[in-house]
Amino acid sequence: MTLTDLAPSSVFETVESEVRSYCRAWPVVFERASGSRLYDEQGRPYLDFFAGAGSLNYGHNNPVLKRALLDYLADDGITHGLDMSTTAKRGFLEAFRSAVLEPRALPYKVMFPGPTGTNAVEAALKLARKVTGRETVVSFTNAFHGMSLGSLAVTGNSAKRAGAGVTLPHATRMPFDNYFDGQVPDFLWFERLLQDPGSGLDHPAAVIVETVQGEGGINVARAEWLRALADLCRRHDMLLIVDDIQMGCGRTGDFFSFEEAGITPDIVTLSKSISGYGLPMALCLFRPELDLWEPGEHNGTFRGNNPAFVTATAALDAYWRDGALRERTLGRAERVERALLDLCGDDERSGVSVRGRGLVWGLEFAGGERAEAVCRRAFETGLLLETSGPHGEVVKLLPPLTATDDELDEGLGILARSVRHTA
Repeated sequence: MTLTDLAPSSVFETVESEVRSYCRAWPVVFERASGSRLYDEQGRPYLDFFAGAGSLNYGHNNPVLKRALLDYLADDGITHGLDMSTTAKRGFLEAFRSAVLEPRALPYKVMFPGPTGTNAVEAALKLARKVTGRETVVSFTNAFHGMSLGSLAVTGNSAKRAGAGVTLPHATRMPFDNYFDGQVPDFLWFERLLQDPGSGLDHPAAVIVETVQGEGGINVARAEWLRALADLCRRHDMLLIVDDIQMGCGRTGDFFSFEEAGITPDIVTLSKSISGYGLPMALCLFRPELDLWEPGEHNGTFRGNNPAFVTATAALDAYWRDGALRERTLGRAERVERALLDLCGDDERSGVSVRGRGLVWGLEFAGGERAEAVCRRAFETGLLLETSGPHGEVVKLLPPLTATDDELDEGLGILARSVRHTA
């Protein structure tokens, strides 16, 4: 059987927009999913090392979360609530405070800006500008922060930015950690521009950063680099925004990806796995003194997704009341890193390099064609992977945090065979 034989029915091609993308890489019709696997209409299983682009950290149809959701719906719980007070929202806020904020001594206020990550980023940018009275926001090379106009303005990828169709102003780019391969001291350029009144850089309202750039190619910022960035922001009166939309909720081990660096950002954005179940939900967190919003100044019809509150609460109760998931993730990180390093070998001429943290890893190839071929071969043999990086040159691994050791080994084995097959 070939991929052509498994191609989706023509309704997808004749009715759905050409903008569709993932279905082109995985040309089957998926029917159901459980844990770390999806199943197509023919019943064929696919091990999922994509995890809904990081929105399924606890796997598909996690039974603990599913039970909470089904019970809530069976009791006619509120589904749509705007920003009204509901029992589901109260349950989530209490759980988030006690399981996440208080153990980390984080004083954040919680804002529900809308159901997607880009909603959270837009809210963070608006709030930073409102608080400081300034317009410019600094972001970094190869950053990705979302597909709405404000988020695109602080995104680096030229293809995604081109889709805006308009000029994307009020943003300035700086080099991400190791952009110059260690040949230039950290923040030399940034600091010089801030100090020089002739640089042309308007005093920024904020700096927005991902601790690990997922779409940018699994570029990992060092803890010392992040600490230096936080210090730079403090000394120059700029708010620090950490975009934890893909790397938060345990992806790097800790609940927040910035915990390892020991910093406390002024503003944090969360989405993807905060609901735990793949339901749309996003948060914008910020220090209480920044809460200068007027009622309704930033709103959205679907910011009160109560079923998502229910599954998010269940996820916090099940996985974040102790350190078990964190320790398990960090242990698996060592397992994955060893396997990937073994795959690359010690020969630098192999043209493959490894980088990552926690359970987000990337294999960088010399070009996008090889990375795409590896993902295509992996799909043919039952593993879902995607590429990332400015040239699509990185094979990206995002397995569920709840994957078993056997599933991790199975996926890494398929990946190894796919790499060898395309050599």
